[in-house]
Amino acid sequence: MRDFLSYDPTETKPEFTEPVVDPVARARDHARADLPKRFYREVSVGPAEGGAWRVLLDGRPVRTPARRHLEVPRRDLAEAMAAEWAAQETIIDPRAMPHTRLANAVIDGVAVQPAAVAADALKYAGSDLLCYRATDTARLVDRQTRLWDPVLDWIEETYGARFLVAEGIVHVAQDPEAIAAVGRALEPLDPWRLAGLHSLTTLTGSLFIALALAGGRLDDDAAWAAATVDEAWNLELWGEDEEAVARLVARRREFDVASAFLREAPAGQP
Repeated sequence: MRDFLSYDPTETKPEFTEPVVDPVARARDHARADLPKRFYREVSVGPAEGGAWRVLLDGRPVRTPARRHLEVPRRDLAEAMAAEWAAQETIIDPRAMPHTRLANAVIDGVAVQPAAVAADALKYAGSDLLCYRATDTARLVDRQTRLWDPVLDWIEETYGARFLVAEGIVHVAQDPEAIAAVGRALEPLDPWRLAGLHSLTTLTGSLFIALALAGGRLDDDAAWAAATVDEAWNLELWGEDEEAVARLVARRREFDVASAFLREAPAGQP
């Protein structure tokens, strides 16, 4: 487990591992290993080359599982990671460090094979959450229509891609040209934004919601509301279930982290 996150006091040359196929899943796999003890006293952030920022443990830089420097392009992301490191008490628990996990995934995986990550996200366009509507509850259908149709309209207006909507769970084949048009929207994304978009897509089941958030059509709360229409409906209908609520809270935490990676730095800010 020592290879999950570490620093090298002697600053030796990193030893690279083979590229990962699913970088986000790989980062999560480390959470299941034996947890290491906290080995540092102080946590800070500092500048790195090229305008990047890094977390420092007792003044020394952290490395990723593949022994690359753990550096992010924005100070706010570095500060979020530093807060996670500082919050660890006797052990280092990756499950409580979502910013750090996703940054590892970007550096060791997404940056190595961005095309594969984009292709994985694009798969959702063929069966996006927003294209499958309820059939037996008029009020739920109305809610889905109100929250989902504007996103699909925005996708069509922005990318010239019209997607079909179906009732129930029977698969509907989408136009390959529409999928390709959406795919071209992923090409300009840098690895950090691409990782945020991929994570949001897998968390919500909707590439379209992730794109609408990336494009400013939705803010975080509106995107979350669109992504959890069915869950919110079930909670209202059957009452709050402790486990269901806990799962939603955990998903929202991961959602917010992914959204932070997806955002661009404000003009004039590092």
